Amino acid sequence: MIKKNICDRSWVEIDLSAFRKNLSILKSYLEPHQQFMMIVKADAYGHGAIEISKIASEEGAVYFGVANPEEGRLLRLQGCKSPILILSPCLTSEINVILDNDLAVNVTSLNFAKALNKAAVVKDKQAIIHLKVDTGMHRSGILDSEFSDFYSQIQKLSNLNIEGVFSHFASADDDIEFSNQQEERFWKVIDQLPERPKYIHIDNSHALINKLGKRSNLVRLGIMAYGIQIPLQEDLGLQPVMTFKTTLSQIKHISKGESIGYNRSWIADKDCVYGILPIGYADGYDFMLSNNGVVWLDNVLCKVIGRISMDMICIDLSDIDKPKIGDVATLLGGSRLETRAENLVAKYGGNSYELLCQVGRRAKSYFFQNGKLIHSIPLLRRDFVPDDFPDSKLNKIIESAIAQRLQSIEIGEIIYREMLRDFFYYKDRDIHYRHNFHHKIVFSSSLIAGYYNASTLLNFDKVLSNDYFLVVCASSDEVLRRYFKNGDVEYRWLMDDSFKLDNESFIVCLVQVDELILETSIKHINDCLEIKCSHPKLRGKIGKKVHFTINTQTLYPTSAHQFSVFITELTRGVDITFQYPQEIKEVDCVPFFSGQDKDPLITQNNREIRVSTELNEWIFPISGVVFAY
Repeated sequence: MIKKNICDRSWVEIDLSAFRKNLSILKSYLEPHQQFMMIVKADAYGHGAIEISKIASEEGAVYFGVANPEEGRLLRLQGCKSPILILSPCLTSEINVILDNDLAVNVTSLNFAKALNKAAVVKDKQAIIHLKVDTGMHRSGILDSEFSDFYSQIQKLSNLNIEGVFSHFASADDDIEFSNQQEERFWKVIDQLPERPKYIHIDNSHALINKLGKRSNLVRLGIMAYGIQIPLQEDLGLQPVMTFKTTLSQIKHISKGESIGYNRSWIADKDCVYGILPIGYADGYDFMLSNNGVVWLDNVLCKVIGRISMDMICIDLSDIDKPKIGDVATLLGGSRLETRAENLVAKYGGNSYELLCQVGRRAKSYFFQNGKLIHSIPLLRRDFVPDDFPDSKLNKIIESAIAQRLQSIEIGEIIYREMLRDFFYYKDRDIHYRHNFHHKIVFSSSLIAGYYNASTLLNFDKVLSNDYFLVVCASSDEVLRRYFKNGDVEYRWLMDDSFKLDNESFIVCLVQVDELILETSIKHINDCLEIKCSHPKLRGKIGKKVHFTINTQTLYPTSAHQFSVFITELTRGVDITFQYPQEIKEVDCVPFFSGQDKDPLITQNNREIRVSTELNEWIFPISGVVFAY
């Protein structure tokens, strides 16, 4: 991976291609009748649950396993539609989250089952449950000797659907004899059931490799899919998915006999060079690696020397010819066997699961596929910070937040799609709003039969984005719509198609920005009249709020019987006036406003209708007014 793309103090790289390869290796051990559940609890052991779930789903995962309802709920919020099983026992206070997010749940208590059933009846839902048999691990689950009676009582609860029965091996990696005893107990229970559930599962990754549990039809793949395999086991070719990295922040010299770190646990036996890495046990690099760990830097294995501090570790640089500040150090994962999680924890009798879950507490995770950076996720232990998220993720968060606030996914989608999406979609466009918007339209009698003279005067304040802008006129609604999302268009007019598009049928009388009267030039492009408005001094006003004035003159057909004004940008404060001649006897005004108030003030006096809002009231795009005559 290329350091120049990442500028963090420390970071985690997740290689999704390695994960896909690991899955392929493990799937080759499955029996033809077996499918697999991907275990993604604890944020997929620190690897990113939603990203891992997407790849696993593509590779055929039919289920996902999490530890608690909140983990399942988060996957749902992030768009996971697949079945999700909560593997740990749940609390009655979590039942609403379980049902509202369509999560399957591990049931090992009759009281909990009754409470779940009662809530499911109220919500008119069938709760999906898996029953756990305790075959010897003696953690959660119903003892095999008591399971038959428990199963019968659960069957009586009308709104519980027993989809699966499962158990868990205690030592599938190193005690095959005991594992065989567990499996024998498990299948004795299964064979006594009045009917077989859809899923029967006991295998984990190690059980699969050790050819246990061949009769089950669902295998739970966990730690080995992330590239971890116990020492001395047959090399399966699994690759670490996670790599934890930092940079060398300081280089120092130490003399023989001097010590490093707290409690002087390391004393130099000669003059040497050492370095400081700006991470410590608060970042998840285990304290037990003090004077014990190794770090890969500049193609050299460097020993960790001294006690690991909360925020710093020291490493021996003696074997590096010319160490440099900023050199990348790999603390976990990567291509070296010595920095694999299972080999690091072996140095202090630790646990690979723990190390993976705790690494990167203060680091961003970057996801790679086929060697290319595809996206990142923010620091895990901090409040929401928008800058941490890529645009696509932030857009989803905004949409989800609106839906949550309104308690309606449908309404949230509408508001996001119709009112907000365009503001966030074009990231190369500065988003500004119009303020103090005044639009006056005057219809008067014309010498040309069947048409009114139409004079318009538009005034508004806005931050100037360019040293020019466009006024456009088209005779086709389809053509004009092409310009609705163009950030450099400030005025649009739909011309009657009986007129030729030229500067005689549509006249721009005046275009002004503050005190500057702008020059105009006309082009015919894409069946549209584009009038470019510019001035040499506009460049000095870019980024500042300015006052726009646009005055036009044209003709409008009397047979149309209506005139519409559209608000195409986010606008604060609207005042629209429509004046009409004597021959128009009556005009109906129909506003369609989206914003703080959908009912603007409408006043009518002496052949003039005025539609207005308070100066500080927000009006969303797709708002407007129809004047029907």
